[in-house]
Amino acid sequence: MPMTSKKTELPPHENISVVPVSPPVKRVVLVTGGTGGIGTAICKKLARQGHIVATTYRNEEKAREWQAAQKKEGFTFHLYKCDVASFEESQAMVKTVVQELGPIQVLVNNAGITRDSSLRKMTHEQWRTVISSDLDSVFNVTRPVIDYMLDSGFGRIINISSINGQKGQFGQSNYAAAKAGMHGFTKALALEVAKKGVTVNTISPGYIETEMVAAVAENIRNSIVAQIPVGRFGTPDDVAHVVSFLISDDSAFITGANLATNGGHFME
Repeated sequence: MPMTSKKTELPPHENISVVPVSPPVKRVVLVTGGTGGIGTAICKKLARQGHIVATTYRNEEKAREWQAAQKKEGFTFHLYKCDVASFEESQAMVKTVVQELGPIQVLVNNAGITRDSSLRKMTHEQWRTVISSDLDSVFNVTRPVIDYMLDSGFGRIINISSINGQKGQFGQSNYAAAKAGMHGFTKALALEVAKKGVTVNTISPGYIETEMVAAVAENIRNSIVAQIPVGRFGTPDDVAHVVSFLISDDSAFITGANLATNGGHFME
């Protein structure tokens, strides 16, 4: 006898429940130092998610070239000239961003520089320049932004630190001190604003494939990669992914944390 297949009965259409999908929330995001390698990846990642992205710059010519290049790729970023090492300039910049785009709901403190030297040879100017640009800037920009977040009952603050703020690095006492200082700032502020719907976290990237790392001699690069358990340098997109994760509504229970993004290069 011929075999007959059993017919599968589908449930009636009216018994199928459809869960509506909420559209993504569009927020005003400020990324300091967004024209660099990691900053660019962060700006693009958040723009793809539909957020309104503003960033700061100091070099006018470089910033406009960057903006034009991003526009060719389909990104529209809002640029604001500001030396974040200056409290007055930071205050004025934040005020302008709010006036033009709306209250800042996400802040990524990404701006930073290096002025490497052993301490015996380090000048006071090298020390102050790095501390001002990398650590003072976190206060300078966060201070005028925090009120808007507290008033709205929502905020995400992410401070981009470094693996060298955790383990130290020869010739970087200024940079390591500034990046380590971010961790203390993050924990203290997180305690102050936790009940107001604002989270504060730090990301500590390891060695990331940027122009600065690419300029290092190949033999040194190879020796660094040999120390990274995953066997490669990180990418700017690796860092941008963690930023995206931390700003989501689903990450509201994470605050005062430091997320090491270093491929296992340093664990604590």
